[in-house]
Amino acid sequence: MQSSCQPSGSVRVAGSIRPAFRSVFGVAVVALSAALCSAGCTTPGSAANVSPPAANSTAALPSWRDGPAKQTIQKFVADVTREGSPNYVPPAERIAVFDNDGTLWSEQPLYFQFAFMLDQVKAAAPKHPEWKKNPAFKALVAKDYGALASQQKQVLQLVAAANSGMTVDEYDKTIRDWLASARHPKFNRPYTELVYQPQLELLAYLRANGFKTFIVSGGTIEFMRPWAEKAYGIPPEQVIGSSQVVQYQMHDGQGTLVRQPKIDFVDDGPGKPVGIYRNIGRKPILAFGNSDGDQQMLQYTASGSGPHLALLVHHDDAVREFAYDRTSKIGKLDKAWDEAIADGWTVVSMKDDWQTIYPAPKQ
Repeated sequence: MQSSCQPSGSVRVAGSIRPAFRSVFGVAVVALSAALCSAGCTTPGSAANVSPPAANSTAALPSWRDGPAKQTIQKFVADVTREGSPNYVPPAERIAVFDNDGTLWSEQPLYFQFAFMLDQVKAAAPKHPEWKKNPAFKALVAKDYGALASQQKQVLQLVAAANSGMTVDEYDKTIRDWLASARHPKFNRPYTELVYQPQLELLAYLRANGFKTFIVSGGTIEFMRPWAEKAYGIPPEQVIGSSQVVQYQMHDGQGTLVRQPKIDFVDDGPGKPVGIYRNIGRKPILAFGNSDGDQQMLQYTASGSGPHLALLVHHDDAVREFAYDRTSKIGKLDKAWDEAIADGWTVVSMKDDWQTIYPAPKQ
């Protein structure tokens, strides 16, 4: 596994970035996320419990080691929030966007929403004998991660068929029930506990300094919205993701939304800037990702006319989490890493920059 690279990460303003972007449209794996039912108010890592001090406080971001990455973040936040600074940004324009899988919580050995999808598709399979000949179904059953990564459209179509006909409330309950019992195969902990403690602190730190924080993920909004606010302090209207078509219907005199067997939008790769434009209407000044699927989101943020900060998590800690990058089928970090080195984005080493990975297990 290659060691992490730490570019300077300095705050850069208009005119300091390259005028042309690389065109990267190859590896856009849908980072289908799962859920993080957060701990209660007194549990370490709870979004409600993390209240970092202001930008210039040395006590901010306690789970981040004091190094270039932490210093870059604090310098950027101080610079854009200090009135009179040439890089001052009004609060309304302090938009920060975060990928979810691999950026806010783990994604190996399989995107967590893929694990949920596998159970859903298996449950629906008896009603669909034709799926036995479907390569995407075979890949799901075999947990062939490489095949899943290369057949994202077919996988999403299977999921859309498996969960169509449900109301959005019924689907919400299905998600919550699954999260209550599912366990990660390596850590034997609920998926809901595998959120990154340093990122919980960063999200709260940014909000304490006037930022509005958004999730921009390849995972579906239907899957993330039931738990994102409790986990991250990010309300449903600030969760941007892939989506399935829903249709308004009347059932027993009540208006309901019913899921249809069709994908509406894929919020990954080049879809992420589109999702940001459609749902936020402002260009972010801070973006945080971890894979090639986030490259265009970081490019878009770095193309802003004012100060901006682009960050990538490098998964280089096989002991406390996982180590993977250029050759991984899940969360591949290759072209985005090259661009980070070339253009001065900040690469955060999980091994070197984070003192801890996850909040303490619940008792």
